[in-house]
Amino acid sequence: MILAGDIGGTNARLAYFQPQNGHLRLVSERVFPSRQHSEFGEIVVKFLDDSGTRPEAACFGIAGPVRNGRVETSNLPWVIEQSLLAKQIHLPATLLINDLEASAWGIGALGAADLVPLNAVGGPAIGNQGVIAPGTGLGEAGLFWDGKAHHVFACEGGHTDFSPQNDLQIELLRFLKSRYGHVSYERILSGPGLVNVYEFLRDAGPAKESPEVAAQMKAGDPAAAISNAAMDGSSELAEKALDIWISVYGAEASNLALKVMATGGLFLAGGIPPKILSKLKGPLFMESFLYKGRLRPLVEAIPVQVVTNEKAGLLGAARCAAVRACQH
Repeated sequence: MILAGDIGGTNARLAYFQPQNGHLRLVSERVFPSRQHSEFGEIVVKFLDDSGTRPEAACFGIAGPVRNGRVETSNLPWVIEQSLLAKQIHLPATLLINDLEASAWGIGALGAADLVPLNAVGGPAIGNQGVIAPGTGLGEAGLFWDGKAHHVFACEGGHTDFSPQNDLQIELLRFLKSRYGHVSYERILSGPGLVNVYEFLRDAGPAKESPEVAAQMKAGDPAAAISNAAMDGSSELAEKALDIWISVYGAEASNLALKVMATGGLFLAGGIPPKILSKLKGPLFMESFLYKGRLRPLVEAIPVQVVTNEKAGLLGAARCAAVRACQH
């Protein structure tokens, strides 16, 4: 049995997988609200104690840069050390990897039913691949193609400098710079980032704020309130905010595709893309994705697909654990 985890700023998902005929079968799964726990180990211990089952290996995809088996989570007040966690749960075969590294591991296990194409390309797509995933934060990862197989590598591209594409985005940069100092793509391409864009437009005054949306933002998840209002057309301000968000998303997805030479495909993962799929299918995302000057022909030939399987990160962590266990 393999224990896998997909640990984000909002939820910690843990699951058992059973290797079976070269595949991984999901046995059980639980979701824990991340912020209700003071540290990650107590979540894992509770899952193990409640299940009454001991795994042979474990791998956890964590939102944050993992260095020498240690991670300070980007959007949680946690520090997780692989060696200490292994002792706490009494399992030497315990791995920590970046959450987008886990998502990238999951790409190879996805089928056509798990993917929605935005840029369908005829013929086989061969070469490196990229994964970009907005959620509580913005994660990015790559898969290097060696001619026979893909090899996953983590990166922290979501924290690179935001580059505005037009006058309105230049004003957005100034607004965010006054608020944060350094402005990364994550300050826009995330749930909190959508709120930032909305507040910029609200203060700039191109459209009036709906009292209903304002009340929903105060009462619950503000990003979800904005997104829902944009999707159902009940707020012009929310629609404008999501349009800017999608344009920036297309530009940064294309940046990643160029940097890793993702001729094998670019995958839009994370919690947000499936929720705004109809908007992503519209013209804004691909217009921004293709706006690369002399390199437009290159990005035109890159398949772009939305990952709709919310368990891709969990599945990837399980695949990573299975492969590493075989290597040892």
